[in-house]
Amino acid sequence: MDLLDGLNPQQREAVTADPGPVLVLAGPGSGKTRVLAHRVAYLIRHLGAQPRQIVAVTFTNKAAREMQGRVVALVDDRQAAARISLGTFHALCARFLRRDGARLGLPPSFVIYDESDQESVARQAIKDAGHDPRQYPPSRVRNAISSAKNELIAPEDYPATTAFGEIVRRIFPLYEGLLRQNNALDFDDLLVWTVRLLRGHDDLRLLYQQRFRHLLVDEFQDTNTVQYELLRLLTPAGRDVFAVGDPDQSIYRWRGADVRNVQRFQNDFPDHRLILLEQNYRSTQFILDVAMAVIDRQPGRTRKNLFTGRGDGDLIVFHEAYDEDDEAAYVLETIALLARQGVEPRGCAVMYRTNAQSRALEEAFLRAHLPYRLVGAQRFYGRREIKDLIAYLRLVHNPADEVSLLRILNTPPRGLGAKTVETLLAEARRRQVPLGVLLLGLGRGAVPAPADLSARAAAAVAHFGASLETWRAAAQAAGLIGVFDRIVQDTGYRAFLDDGSDEGLDRWENVLELRGLAAEDPELSLAAFLEQVALVSDQDTLTDDVNAPVLLTLHAAKGLEFPAVLIVGLDEGLLPHYRSLDDSEAMAEERRLLYVGVTRAQDRLFLVRAFRRHSFGSGGMTEPSRFLDDLPADRLEGAPWPTRAHAAYDRQTRWEPAAAAVPPAPRFRAGMRVAHAAFGEGVVLESLLDREDEIVSIQFAGGVKRLAASLAPLDVIDDQASLDPRRGAA
Repeated sequence: MDLLDGLNPQQREAVTADPGPVLVLAGPGSGKTRVLAHRVAYLIRHLGAQPRQIVAVTFTNKAAREMQGRVVALVDDRQAAARISLGTFHALCARFLRRDGARLGLPPSFVIYDESDQESVARQAIKDAGHDPRQYPPSRVRNAISSAKNELIAPEDYPATTAFGEIVRRIFPLYEGLLRQNNALDFDDLLVWTVRLLRGHDDLRLLYQQRFRHLLVDEFQDTNTVQYELLRLLTPAGRDVFAVGDPDQSIYRWRGADVRNVQRFQNDFPDHRLILLEQNYRSTQFILDVAMAVIDRQPGRTRKNLFTGRGDGDLIVFHEAYDEDDEAAYVLETIALLARQGVEPRGCAVMYRTNAQSRALEEAFLRAHLPYRLVGAQRFYGRREIKDLIAYLRLVHNPADEVSLLRILNTPPRGLGAKTVETLLAEARRRQVPLGVLLLGLGRGAVPAPADLSARAAAAVAHFGASLETWRAAAQAAGLIGVFDRIVQDTGYRAFLDDGSDEGLDRWENVLELRGLAAEDPELSLAAFLEQVALVSDQDTLTDDVNAPVLLTLHAAKGLEFPAVLIVGLDEGLLPHYRSLDDSEAMAEERRLLYVGVTRAQDRLFLVRAFRRHSFGSGGMTEPSRFLDDLPADRLEGAPWPTRAHAAYDRQTRWEPAAAAVPPAPRFRAGMRVAHAAFGEGVVLESLLDREDEIVSIQFAGGVKRLAASLAPLDVIDDQASLDPRRGAA
């Protein structure tokens, strides 16, 4: 098979580019993963590169797995592909630090704290600084510290320009000290410590630069300051850097991503080769036309002319609902209509700007007894029982991990209350050893129990310490599954969870699922397993197991695609978000966010807004998103509500939706009693003829709903109009 077969001219140009700095600006759906995989294969098959000389960096485990699979197929050598350093920034840095972190005094047994663990450490640091976590929320402090680390700002250099900044400046070094005490790194540390390692050891930096002669980076527009510095430090002597990204899809500014890194690359490598990938393989042309209309208003960008061979496709549907409940009802009706047209529910995605917008949508699905998948909801690894068992495993791997120890010291209950824990912590501080090491000593009988402990508590603590010793031995002798089973057995964890209820059974099944994941690879070490579960992301856990629509934020939609996409909440204050209205850079990112959402659609796209929202003041009335004014009239289908609904604001629209047939007469009249599949029985209040449809206002038990007659599943129960239609539903 010719490696270049099936590539379009732009893709072929990128794959076969001479070694040296290359910047590929890849439009959505343009096959960038394919280009990256083919580039890796081309380096091996045509340029003679050794697999171990290649490092390819991605942003998600999912992307890394996809690229790995493609490379294996292209080089037809699984062992060769396995020698490529391919993974996320965090995974690769963890690997570097396990190997060489000792140069910075970092033991290779360090653990990686997830967000929940980091908040626990931040809470303790806040207390140690003499402050109240209720006054200074740990999540806010943690976010401030994370932002500093992403900018490579050390604790002693933290800029205290506000009162809160002064508080963070005091807490930051205490937070770092607690991490060191627990032999732990947070996610940001993985990058920061690797940069520190390469900056401080010229011989090691040179070694890596000589070993990794070919550096490839995916989603380059999402890199932050520390990631860009890391790439700069790893840049090979031959300057063979292959960066792929799309500045138009840079939507993670809030977590440190800096779209200016694309320009920095061009400045740092003035002789770079610039290649545009403009042919889209995902969407129809009408969807691309709408996407380009949104993004072309962005100043200072490299323009891409997106095109596809898939044809024009259907017009993009615009719909204005009465309120958020009506918006949710429209979503359900549209998904039902799409199902009748052959689109599976799992092929539909409902996207929104903020997580709070999912409330009305979820309630509508629940009322209709319809399943849905919520991306960003509690992750598998965030469930209580999973975090408990992972805490046990982390403690076995690293007895200095105090956060994990405190989580499970009395789980299942061992009669060790807060007073006992305080006594043990005080003793550990007095002896200047980690609490886990103290417990191991108590278990061996090598140290006496603190005098303040009761005989019962001392026995329970000693038993726990002896068990920890046993589990550590089991990890060495029996491996990951051996120690997992031993912990579950010794702690009586199944009996603790499985109390005979459905919830207890579900929790035990989650434990079995975790065991199954651990057993997938018999060669997987405890350390590797812990690293694997620490670095998993929400998208990595999104599956098609349930044939149900997906609800997700526009931020979470990046990298995904669906046959049908419904974007709701196209109102000023939501999209664009009100916090961006006075910030030009934030407003630019809001525009890119809508662009990302639009380009997730393969075949059908629906844009939805609500005339009223309960979350808005001044009677709840909203204004249409300014982005709607940029959309081309000849690509849209649908009309706003009748003019009277817009009397509260003066809107100069620059598009005229396509006209639709008007029913000769309304089907529903005031006073009719009707039934709806989701809302139950109700009474028609009024019916208006829109240019597109008949719009029916109905009083249901749960409130007034405004529905499109052509889409709403309405059945007439009693067609006799009463004198007082507002008597309400029975």
